[in-house]
Amino acid sequence: MKTYYRRNLPHILPPGALIFFTFRLDGSLAASTLQQLADERELAIQQAILHASSLHQQAEAIAKINKLRFATYDALLDGATQGPRWLSEPAVAKLVGAEIHRLEELDVIVLAYCLMSNHVHLVVQLPTAPGFSAARMMQRLKGRTALEANKLLCRQGLTFWRHESYDHVVRNEKELERVIAYVLNNPVKAGLVDDWTKWPYSYVR
Repeated sequence: MKTYYRRNLPHILPPGALIFFTFRLDGSLAASTLQQLADERELAIQQAILHASSLHQQAEAIAKINKLRFATYDALLDGATQGPRWLSEPAVAKLVGAEIHRLEELDVIVLAYCLMSNHVHLVVQLPTAPGFSAARMMQRLKGRTALEANKLLCRQGLTFWRHESYDHVVRNEKELERVIAYVLNNPVKAGLVDDWTKWPYSYVR
């Protein structure tokens, strides 16, 4: 096996930041599943606050909880047997990939991405311009791809993407390497290929 080494979720994303986004198709996870994840996270955070001896320890515990929650969330998406899988359609995947690359028209640097059947992982560096809005960037990406994908799928007017996106600020080069490896190895981890280079819907700069 060859691996690569190297809205409801509000965040303030600083200019020039390295950001890891994950966004998914609408209906790809059941509402009951999402509620269970949210309830478990809330309980874990309450326990962390109760047992932390300092604000620093509290922050570290919450960061770990969020990391574990995301891993569970991503595994559920990879293992989903119900819900839409529009991104497995080659024409849809092609247009989403092309629109991701068009983000560079906004001076966004696209570092890596992976399109799975029901979700997308994307790593970018935002422009340094202080007026740049990551929220508007994602709105543009989702809006354009939803419109064109729905045309291809003959489902005009229907919701394509789930409205919220997960985002994480990558703090340093070492973490960036880990995040990119995670993104590119997603199809390997999901058992779809045995070599990350065989997945047709991935990119690394």
